[in-house]
Formats: sequence, structure tokens, C-alpha cells
Amino acid sequence: MTLSKRDVDHIFDRLRSGVVPERSLEAFAVGIERPRGEASRMLDLAESGEGVFKFLRGGYGCGKTFMARTIMLDALQRDFAASFVVVSDNDLHFHRFDDVYRKVVEGLATRSCPRGALNDILDRWMANVVDAVVAGGADENAPDFDALVQKRMEHDIASRTGGRAPEDFARAVRTIFELKQKGNAQDAAALVSWLSGSDKVPAHVKRLASLKGEITSHDAMDYLHGILEVVKAAGYGGLVIVIDEAETILRMRADVRGKSLNGIRQILDAADRYKGLLWVFTGTPDFFDSPRGVKGLPPLHDRIQFISHGTIATLKQPQLALVPFDRARLKEVALKLRGMYLEGDRARLDARVTSEFVERLVDSVTEGFKGDVGVVPRQFLRRFVDVLDLVGEHPDFDPMKELGFSPKEPNEDERRRMEGRKEYDPEPGDEKGYEPKPVEW
Repeated sequence: MTLSKRDVDHIFDRLRSGVVPERSLEAFAVGIERPRGEASRMLDLAESGEGVFKFLRGGYGCGKTFMARTIMLDALQRDFAASFVVVSDNDLHFHRFDDVYRKVVEGLATRSCPRGALNDILDRWMANVVDAVVAGGADENAPDFDALVQKRMEHDIASRTGGRAPEDFARAVRTIFELKQKGNAQDAAALVSWLSGSDKVPAHVKRLASLKGEITSHDAMDYLHGILEVVKAAGYGGLVIVIDEAETILRMRADVRGKSLNGIRQILDAADRYKGLLWVFTGTPDFFDSPRGVKGLPPLHDRIQFISHGTIATLKQPQLALVPFDRARLKEVALKLRGMYLEGDRARLDARVTSEFVERLVDSVTEGFKGDVGVVPRQFLRRFVDVLDLVGEHPDFDPMKELGFSPKEPNEDERRRMEGRKEYDPEPGDEKGYEPKPVEW
């Protein structure tokens, strides 16, 4: 594939920071054809009107975030709307559905709008409703035309959600349309923010739509249902929501862990109601298999448990196991990146950054992680891009002579790996599991 300089710069800048790029991942993807094919099957199901979910399972360094980003990009290319959410123990507790809703809607993306796409989606839907009203014989210039459009919008929302969308949802979108028609873009934008879960919208703006308060955990998932139906009514294939790093839940307090796992269980139990929505969760084996995680909540574990036969497992089960990196795969990624690198003299780069050098760098990096190639991709790629930069900027630099490695800003997972510790600190009662109590919904 041909990449623009902007795309190449984006890839290398993200890798320098030790994070997964947000686009053009296929340019250096290696060994993900089979899981990507299964993800395509799940997108087919969502596009046909099914409500579905998938869990990406893999240890640290397996490429869960990379695969999740790839699924999101594939969805956008198929004209889905999508949102990428990272679980946080600071501002995203999965038992608070209003937190989940706000993060999902704030991160909404489409192929033409990479973030904060709700306003564009609403505009596209409203234009479709206007066209439908005109096609039904209404006169665009008639004094009651806007009222007819608003009535049709309310009817669409009610019929598509089976009447489950909150009244304030309908009031908000109706008033957003009215304000846009009057040219009041500022107040319309404020109401879009309210519909996105913001609690910072001025009272006088909320009064314009007769809104009763804020979106709460109790009704957030009904609002999400409304957003999903607007997305589809706007002409998109469906909605994909990626929840990355679910293993973060393991580090939360015991009561929060239990509520968060129950929250995930409730989302899965209701998945068939959300037709056209694909949930994608990523997590480590400990998240799925330990009593502190999914295994500690039997109703959730029974629903999504991972089944293998020796070393093989079907991709079609709820958990899709990702294969750890090996030396050959890591080397192939490095050589693809070398071919993409734009700075400096190409002949010198190829002569200095050879296949032999890549193999020696793999050895050097894995030494700090007890020889485990599967957990080093982030640190390896940071070091490799650093080498490319040095060769590109300094004609006399010879990486074979300067070879050496020390982890650059190791994150919590990498520190634990280097020290031989588990990904969470064990606590008394970890083996007890959780009661399957419902979260407020």
C-alpha cells in the first residue's frame, strides 16, 4: 500500500512514544490474517443486524491493542461508526454505565471524522429525515415543515428502539434540529455535548429542550441504544465499540472489580437487543482465567469461557486467542518499518540496519525480559525506531558497534515482567469470586 508522508510520520511518532498508531496499521502488520478474518465475520454479523461481542485474549506484548485498532479501522473502512475506549481506574469504572457511555460517545469516529463524530452523525441522520419527509409529499417551504421533520424524528427513534429511548433523548435531538434550523450553532453544540454525556452544559441551554437533568448510570445504556439507532438511520453499517485493557479491572478494589465484571455481564446479556452493535474487549489470560477476574463471576465465565484442544482453539468462540510474537514475526515487522522510513540515505540505511542487526537487537532487548520475545514488541520497536533515526541523522553512526539496550520508560506491566511479578498485587480473598448482583441499569 502507498502511504502519505503524513501517515508515515504518524506511525513513527507513535512508535517512538511506545504506543500503537491510530491508522495505517496494515502497512506493517504481520501474522494477523486469521484473527482479522474472524473480526470481519463479526462485522458481517453486525451489519446484518445482529448484536454481537468478541473478546481478544493475549498476554502482554501479543498485540491486543494493535488488533483492536485494526478491527476499528476495518470497521471505519466498511462505513461503520466506531469508538475506542481504554479502561482506566481513574475515570472509567465499568459499573458506571454513564462513564462508559460518555467515553464511547466522546470517542465516536467515522471514516470522515476521526473523533467527536456525533454532531456529523446527527446532521447526516437529520438530512435523511428531511429527505424522507419531502419524499412523502411535504413542502419544504411550508410553515409547518420543521414540525413535520421533528415529528418524524421522534417516530423514528421510538420505532427503532422499541420505545426504550428516554424522553430526554428525543427532546434533545428535536431541539438540536430546531436550533440548527435557526442558525443557533452554539446552543445546538452545547446540547450535542449534553447528549454526549457532559455534565457541564449551562442550565439555560438544557431548559431549551426541557431536559430534566443529566444522563445517569440507570439510563445510560438506553441512551446508547438511541445513539446506535441514529447511527444506523444516518446510513452507517453499524457501530463498533472497543474496550481496551480490560485487565485494568484486576487492579481495582474488590468491590469495584465485582461491580465492573457484573457490568460487563449485563452488557453481554443484553447484546441481542442492540442490533448492529459489535463490542470488542481486550484482556490478558489472568483477566479471564483467575478467580480475581472473569472466572470469579460464574455467569460471565460460563458465557465467554475459552476452550482449547491442546494447542489449538477455534476463532469463532467468544474469546479469540492472539498468538505471541516470535523472532521471525518481530524481524518481519522491523524490516517493513525499515522499508517505510523516509529520512536519510536509503542505501546507507539498508547497509547499516541489516537483517543480522535486527536479530542481534531482538537478542539484546529480550535479555532484559528473561529471553521472552513475546513481551518485548513495544520496547523493541521503540529501540528500533531510535536506531533508524540515528542512522538517518548521523552518517558515521554504526548500530552494530553501538548495540546495547536498556528499557526506555518501562510501564507497569513491563516492570512487573522484568521483576517476575504478577500483573496485579494479590489480596486476601482473591479466590472467593463475586456475587452475580446486577449493576444499576
